[in-house]
Amino acid sequence: MNNLHEIITAFNQENVIAYPTEAVFGLGCNPNSEKAVRALLALKKREEKKGLILIAPTVELLLPYLDENKLTETEWQRFGKISSQAITWIMPAKPNLPRFLTGQFNSIAMRLCRTPAVEALCLATQSAITSTSANISGLLPCRTSGQVYAQFGKDFPVLEAETEGRTNPSEIRDIFTQQVLRAG
Repeated sequence: MNNLHEIITAFNQENVIAYPTEAVFGLGCNPNSEKAVRALLALKKREEKKGLILIAPTVELLLPYLDENKLTETEWQRFGKISSQAITWIMPAKPNLPRFLTGQFNSIAMRLCRTPAVEALCLATQSAITSTSANISGLLPCRTSGQVYAQFGKDFPVLEAETEGRTNPSEIRDIFTQQVLRAG
C-alpha cells in the first residue's frame, strides 16, 4: 500500500478509485459527492436505480447513512458480526439519503469490511466508501490491480494491495428477514 496517500488524494478530489476487498477489487468514491458517484456510475455503466453498497471498517462511519432507530438489538448484533463469509446487509436508509446512493430503494446496502486496504483508506479519510465490483458491466470483476489497469487504463487510481483471496464476492442479505438476495 505504498501509494495510499495518492489514493487518499484522489478520493478527496472526488475521483473514482479502485481498491482490494475480500474477493475482488472494488470501484469506489466518496459517497457524499454526487459528482464522484455519478462519475462512478458512468464509468461502470451501472444504472442509478440499482443503488450502491457502502463499506467501512466501523459502524460509526456508516451511521450517517443508516436509519438506526429502525434496528433492534438483534439486527445490531447481526450487522456487527464479522464471519468468514463477507455479508452485505440491506439496511434502512436515512429518509434524506440521495437516490444516487439508494437507487429506487428506501434502503441502503452496507458491509463492515476489515480488509487492510479498505480499513486504511476509510480511517485516513474518516469516510465510508461506495463499493461496486471493479469491472465494466458485463465483464468479469477484477481480482488484481493489473486487471483493473487493463479495464480502466494504466493511469487509473488503484490502491496497490492484495485482496483477501476469497473466492466469492459478498453475500447480500436483508437485515430483518435474513433473506439471501445474492449468494456469496
